[in-house]
Formats: sequence, C-alpha cells, structure tokens
Amino acid sequence: MRFTRKLFNGIAISAIAAAASLGASATHAADKITIMVGGYEKQIYLPAKLAENLGYFKDEGLDVELLNEAAGVDAENQLLAGAVQGVVGFYDHCVDLQAKGKFVESIVQFSQAPGEVELVSTKHPEIKSPADFKGKNLGVTGLGSSTNFLTLYMASKAGLQPGDVVTVPVGAGGTFIAAMQQDQIQAGMTTEPTISRMLKTGEAKVLVDMRTVDATRQALGGTYPAASLYLESSWVNEHKEETQKLANAFVKTLKFINTHSAAEIADKMPKDFYVGDKDGYIKALEEGKGMFTPDGVMPDDGPKTVLAVLSEFSKNVKGKQIDLSKTYTTEFVKNAK
Repeated sequence: MRFTRKLFNGIAISAIAAAASLGASATHAADKITIMVGGYEKQIYLPAKLAENLGYFKDEGLDVELLNEAAGVDAENQLLAGAVQGVVGFYDHCVDLQAKGKFVESIVQFSQAPGEVELVSTKHPEIKSPADFKGKNLGVTGLGSSTNFLTLYMASKAGLQPGDVVTVPVGAGGTFIAAMQQDQIQAGMTTEPTISRMLKTGEAKVLVDMRTVDATRQALGGTYPAASLYLESSWVNEHKEETQKLANAFVKTLKFINTHSAAEIADKMPKDFYVGDKDGYIKALEEGKGMFTPDGVMPDDGPKTVLAVLSEFSKNVKGKQIDLSKTYTTEFVKNAK
C-alpha cells in the first residue's frame, strides 16, 4: 500500500511537471511574434533592426523574430496568409488592401516621407524629368509594391499613360544595381544604401528625391507616410497587450533615432548593412534621418496624400470608398511608455 501511494504520488508529480512544461511551451509559442520586413537592410526600415539590437523588444517581454523579404508586396502576402503577425512596410498597403476588402492598420508610423529616390542611369542623359519616361523600363522593388505605386504616379503626373512605361521588378541592392548596369532598366526607384552606392560610382544620378519631408511635398503634394508597422485589424483587437508592447518598443526606437547622431545609430546596426562603406552609410543616414517621425504618430495630412496617389491610377482603389480612419491608429503610440 505504501509502495502504491509512493508510486501514485510520483506519477502525479511527473504529470503536473509535464503539464507545466507543456503549458510554458505553449505560452512561449503563443507569445512569439514574427514580423516580416520589406528589406531590413534598407535605411527606411532601420527602426526594425535597431529596436532588436537595442534590446527594446526584450525589455517589453516580447519574443520577436524579424524575417527579411525584399519586396513589401510579398511581405503583405505573408501577413494575409497568416505566416507572420506583422509587417514593417509602407503604409499605402493598408489603403490598397482595404479596397480589396482586407483590413490592416498602421500601428506605428516610422516615417513621413518615402525615403525613396528615382535614379536615372548616366547612360541615358535624355531622361531629364518623369515626362521622359515614355518607352523606358523603370525599376521597382516588385509589381504591386509601393515603389511601383509611386513610379506610376510620377509618370501619370507628368502626363504619361500607364502603357507608356514598363515597370520592372528588380528588388534593391545588388539586383537593382546589376539591372541598371546591364541596361535592363534606364531609371528606377530605390533607397539607401543603394542610392549612395550608385552615386559614388557615377553610374546614376538623382532625378526625383523623396528623402525629406519638404522634397516629398514638392514631388507628391503633401507628406507621404511610408515605412510603418502594420498589422491585421483583427489581430490587433485580439492582442491589445502585445500590440501596446510593440508600440512601446518602436516609439523608444524612434526617440533614440531622434536624439542620437547618425554615427551613433550606425554603430548599433549590423556591419554588413554598411556594404563595405560605413562612412557612406553614415552620410546617407545623416541626410535622410529627418524622414523618421519622432513619436510614431501619423502626420495629419499623410493619409489623404497616399489616397490621392493611389486613386490616380490604381485599379484597386480608383472609384472605391476608403475609410482612412480604419487604415491607421494612434491609440498605441499615444499610450506608449
């Protein structure tokens, strides 16, 4: 009898321990948040890797995994498929997706300017403005991407028809550079550090600059909220606590950017992001870090500018009623610690 009781107690304790272990494992799995970044080596998406390297996710008790994806449109697809919980990408996807009946919202607005530049190959001096795009191949990160939206808008604003230009998906970094070197594209939209790399070699020059708020207003007619953390609205409603913690981490990151020099920020980034030229990386960041918001709050005139751009040519958005209030929220950034 004593043996049986001892055996029973042992089995019970083992069962409780196993259940506790299983529960802890399940909790850990549930707490893990996977965020896909539309190219985390791009300076426009710098807050994602910076937040991780500063330890701000861990400070909030979050287990965040960052995944890299070259084109924002592919990151968007991963979110809708349920493969990831969040995307660091352009806010305009939130507008475009609502037109398709999908509801996602920007939780933290990283930037109020695209941070993009339209580069033109120095082999093609005949291209002096977007009006000269007719008959040219124009590089974009991906078809349906934000760079595709903006490129077509610039062409449209210059009086060209959609069939007058061909947008070619060439990604960023080395693939973009190779496409321009091989004349597969004659101009293209890209970000830092790709911009500085091409300017340094003299293979390209800047045609349209959207790295600052003022330059963006001139090019697009208003501020253009771009890089952001966006999540499915249904996930936000079901995970208020986790969403708030993500907002806390990113608002702290934006404050770090706003209060530190480009050199200090660069020191926190992975060395391979410099692409062998740390000085160039720092210089580009010095010139472009003004695009970042200081607090993650959506600029008042931003959503309207984005809607105007998409309504101009996008078959998805044109003629649709878009409720901009459902494409972003300032609730979490305003409550951030």
